Amino acid sequence: MSNRLVFSGHETFHCKELWLKKGYDFVEREGKFTDQACIDLGVGKNMVSSIRFWLKAFGIVDFENENATEIANFIFNENNGRDKYLEDEASLWLLHYLLIVSDYSSIYSVIFNEFRKLKPEFSKENFVAYIEGIDSSLNQNTLSKDFSVFLRTYYSKNEKDIEDSFSGILSDLELVHEIKKNNSTKYVIQNNKQEDIPIELILFIILDNKEYGKSISFKNLYSDFNSVGNIFAFSKEQLEKKLILISEKYKGIVYSNDSGIKELQFKNEKPNSFDILRAYYG
Repeated sequence: MSNRLVFSGHETFHCKELWLKKGYDFVEREGKFTDQACIDLGVGKNMVSSIRFWLKAFGIVDFENENATEIANFIFNENNGRDKYLEDEASLWLLHYLLIVSDYSSIYSVIFNEFRKLKPEFSKENFVAYIEGIDSSLNQNTLSKDFSVFLRTYYSKNEKDIEDSFSGILSDLELVHEIKKNNSTKYVIQNNKQEDIPIELILFIILDNKEYGKSISFKNLYSDFNSVGNIFAFSKEQLEKKLILISEKYKGIVYSNDSGIKELQFKNEKPNSFDILRAYYG
């Protein structure tokens, strides 16, 4: 877990579907957020702050200078962006990955890397208690509001406001499921779309991890902090299937299972991670 724990900054707004593109275009045009942002983005001051927050949380701009990142240009650039309007679901999985590894908003990294393993079925109260056990100085109300934003980001059911509930940018991934049990509501992380995730995206994420060498154990890929196993809530069987498909498609990448020791090996120089994504998007 990161030493930096942040559970606020979004002004209680979850990220809407077109906010990242609008925010990216604004930053590219203006260079930085100014008083003009309310007019150009067509939203109020609090919502401008929220858009600015989500641009950082998704790694669309860097934390300090708010310059567009390489991955942001790859997705959203007006001239050659590969999926400006997020029409390919693979782009949503990519954003899900960026939200976790950027760790600007702590809840996403905490839940996918740690909390869901300790508490497979969890409530808002469970999450608040878990974080308070780590840092008792954090405000309970802030944690509760952040959990609600997490739900609206991923979970599409909200009986009080059906229209708003469907605008969570990652709700189509169907990663968060509601469970009604003993007059209480709990949630579970379950990936029912594991087979749909392109192997190119999985390979990109593996290559994007600078801590990995040319031989990576299955255990590391499955359970490391920010591993593909954690990020996509893969089963062991599904992850192994993906690694086999990667080794079958890419010359010089081998998935071995010798005497029970499972590894992904790069026999030659590692490919460029963005070249892998470019090939996927064509």
